[in-house]
Amino acid sequence: MGDWARARLPFALAEFVLFVLKQGWACLFGGLLLLAIIATKFLWQPDWPLHRYDALFLFAIATQAVFLWAKLETWEEARVILLFHLTGTAMEWFKVHVGSWAYPEPGLFMLMGVPLFSGFMYASVGSYIARVIRIFDMRFAPYPAFPLTLILGLAIYVNFFAHHFLPDIRIALFLATLALYARTRVWFSILDRHWWMPLPLAAFLAALALWLAENVGTATGTWIYSGQLPGQIVSLAKLGSWYLLLYVAFVTVTLVTRQSLSAQAFGATDTQANT
Repeated sequence: MGDWARARLPFALAEFVLFVLKQGWACLFGGLLLLAIIATKFLWQPDWPLHRYDALFLFAIATQAVFLWAKLETWEEARVILLFHLTGTAMEWFKVHVGSWAYPEPGLFMLMGVPLFSGFMYASVGSYIARVIRIFDMRFAPYPAFPLTLILGLAIYVNFFAHHFLPDIRIALFLATLALYARTRVWFSILDRHWWMPLPLAAFLAALALWLAENVGTATGTWIYSGQLPGQIVSLAKLGSWYLLLYVAFVTVTLVTRQSLSAQAFGATDTQANT
């Protein structure tokens, strides 16, 4: 596809086309899961012997197995995805228990009221981050002190639980992400040039995409937020939640793969570097 774009399109348009294609390739796992959610909503019948949630769970397992077999993901990336799967499932159990959202359909592969496919939705975020770093050969520089990123990620994760009992500190956490990562540039390569984007902006754009996916989930009735009326879009507060959660996902990825953090930004002295 890159050769085709370079041969037939002006350079700027070729860069844009390849950027979109690479982003789609990076979020392939999440995209396939989202398509499965939409397809099963319209195709599944209540009298079929296999519940829709169970079909989604089996689909997610099969997709993960194919990714590893076809080497679309490395085993190192799989460890990242598993870690995020576990932290995401723990959050699902808690949030469903306190009534933040609910899964209205039945299923056999459920634990504590949460269908097991839900963990793969969080895992798809980890998959995207791990794959997009590799596909775009990303570097993050200047990167803040690693212990501080761990503390911020942990604080964000804990607040998702603690704000049900204690004051919500998400405003302070928003400010902390800017204070810690404001200088950090995400350096990436599409074709031949190196580009960069402020990391908080990249996190916001990714959160916007996830918020749109959330709207697909609620529109198909796959999960229901407390207080959300039929046909109503997901609250913009969830956009902020995903923005913060992406930092948790990013820090989780960096626990396993650190080479993109320690290397000097390859575009820092490149005369072709662009914003």
